[in-house]
Amino acid sequence: QVQLVESGGGLVQAGGSLRLSCAASGVIFGINDMGWYRQGPGKQRELVAAISSDGGANYADSVKGRFTISRDNAKRTVYLQMNSLNPDDTAVYYCKAVIWGIGSGFMDYWGKGTVVTVSS
Repeated sequence: QVQLVESGGGLVQAGGSLRLSCAASGVIFGINDMGWYRQGPGKQRELVAAISSDGGANYADSVKGRFTISRDNAKRTVYLQMNSLNPDDTAVYYCKAVIWGIGSGFMDYWGKGTVVTVSS
């Protein structure tokens, strides 16, 4: 049914940039909030950034000014532009979206994650 697939992770040097993408597929009647979470080694999963259906965004303090979240509603895709990366940004990045699919109201869906590794 509904799936979220992330892409764009990889290995980058400190100070570099990456752009993550997450596309929703399946029978979808509507998408509400979309966001990115991450889980670093030995850490709990945390919110990185989220964006509402009308484009309002919020960010974790640790990424403000460095990361930008955006979405393309026609493509059912959310993006995370990550600049000035540092080793503390190393984590598995997960996409989450609140989606109205078949047989249910709005529900949370998660992607499987994409790995971002920042070397010093």
